[in-house]
Amino acid sequence: MKIQRTGSAAWTGGKDGKGAVSTQSGALKAYPYGFGSRFEGVAGTNPEELIAAGHAGCFTMATSLMLVEAGLIAERLDTTAVVTLEQVQGGFSITSVHLTLKAKIPGVDDAKFQSIAAKAKANCPVSKLLKADITLDAQLV
Repeated sequence: MKIQRTGSAAWTGGKDGKGAVSTQSGALKAYPYGFGSRFEGVAGTNPEELIAAGHAGCFTMATSLMLVEAGLIAERLDTTAVVTLEQVQGGFSITSVHLTLKAKIPGVDDAKFQSIAAKAKANCPVSKLLKADITLDAQLV
């Protein structure tokens, strides 16, 4: 099975220009982004927060699947991904992603939960894509 999804970006101007990103599903349609939203806190999105949302979503889905495979059903999984963009060696690089998972899972002990969360972190497709250092703080609540 091969699945392809599409995202696109359009840009006008130089560094002070304006951009817009769109997704195939229409979840984002010409949504603004630029250097201001990336580096200065101006309204709009940026590549790092889009990667963070994608990674959080992918990891959470992988965790859910692995729980089901272990005979468990999560009541709730909440994941936050923090993507770090740093200037290194004269350019910028995404150096790390930190995932924080808060989970309510009836009938699981912490050791089993930690094992499943670590496996999900290592095996979700977005984790496999990124070269950054990926860390995880998983907590049962």
